[in-house]
Amino acid sequence: MTASTLDDLLRQGVSGRTVLVRSDLNVPLIQGEVGDDGRIRASLPVLEKLAAAGAKVLVTAHLGRPKGEPHPEFSLAPVAARMKELARASVTHAEDLVGPRAHAAVASLEAGEILLLENVRFDARETSKDDAARAELATELAALVGEGGAFVNDAFGAVHRKHASVYDIAQKLPAYQGDLVATELEVLTRLTRSPKRPYTVVLGGSKVSDKIAVIENLIPKADSLIIGGGMVFTLAKALMGYRIGKSLVETDLLNDKSVTGLMKLAEQHGTKLIFPTDIVMASKFAEDAEHEVLPLEALESGAHGAEALGLDIGPESAALFAAEISRSETVFWNGPMGVFEMDAFAHGTAAVARALTETRGFTVVGGGDSAAAVRALGFDESRFGHISTGGGASLEYLEGKNLPGIDALGAA
Repeated sequence: MTASTLDDLLRQGVSGRTVLVRSDLNVPLIQGEVGDDGRIRASLPVLEKLAAAGAKVLVTAHLGRPKGEPHPEFSLAPVAARMKELARASVTHAEDLVGPRAHAAVASLEAGEILLLENVRFDARETSKDDAARAELATELAALVGEGGAFVNDAFGAVHRKHASVYDIAQKLPAYQGDLVATELEVLTRLTRSPKRPYTVVLGGSKVSDKIAVIENLIPKADSLIIGGGMVFTLAKALMGYRIGKSLVETDLLNDKSVTGLMKLAEQHGTKLIFPTDIVMASKFAEDAEHEVLPLEALESGAHGAEALGLDIGPESAALFAAEISRSETVFWNGPMGVFEMDAFAHGTAAVARALTETRGFTVVGGGDSAAAVRALGFDESRFGHISTGGGASLEYLEGKNLPGIDALGAA
């Protein structure tokens, strides 16, 4: 079954109709202001298409984890302020999600205007495991829209959640797939079903547990799988028995068969499993920490011995990874190579990002910290084939899981 799309809705005509859009506006806030507006900018095209076509546009989104009750630090007010600066259409912010004040804000909305409702996770029913509770909130959201309205899911970063504003609302209103969701599905399908080869996957980030299922699912599909970031240390200790100092390690995975069997799985499928050859080891977790480059097999041999901790891949590894990427026709990258927020430990991540911009192949930056790193390190986003807004949803798709928000739209 094929999902109805935003273009289908626009062909029907939306002038004067109220359209509820689920967007992904979960952005970092720094001292009450938006620190990275990438997801806001990615969400605006769909909102502006609807506004330009004469719709009254309501937007639901979450920010952080307020645990089902209002917290001022998780208000979407700063997001609305940034949207006002970026959007061509008029943008206002409602102080509530549902209820009398939300209804009053909707009643004052004119055609062609956008209203951002307050953080949907301020209501505990949004994430409830109780189907009836979620359905109740979805009914209240649908009541804001009224007769003749519609729902557009444009929040790919939330489609792996069975939440009221993602899943249940699609049962209450005519539901359509937003452009961001459609693009993400097209790209991820390309990565899993028909990648042009050689196909290289680059995985980083801190935890193996977050990516083990993705690794298992991608090993049969990829030609090369590069491992970087904090997850290196758990794997180096589990697979090679290396000492890792005080580097990040998930001790409960050291004897886990899903981890210890990775090399054998890669051998079975003829997939190259590529680890760093050197690591930047630091005296402490700090920008000004003393640090040195050491071989992966001798991470405790430096000035700080067993007290040192790894915070980035070394220059030899960066060159090795870049060379593998340069030979590839398809590259998927998810997770930084080190603590890119600190200049001293951002070189590995920058090297991978630069390699992606220089290869002739199709490149995908897998959302989350990788997308944030691209922007923080000053790379031109247009140099990448696709920068995902998905994060966890992208990884779950690549694991082969069903995504509730996609299922609700009727997409295969």
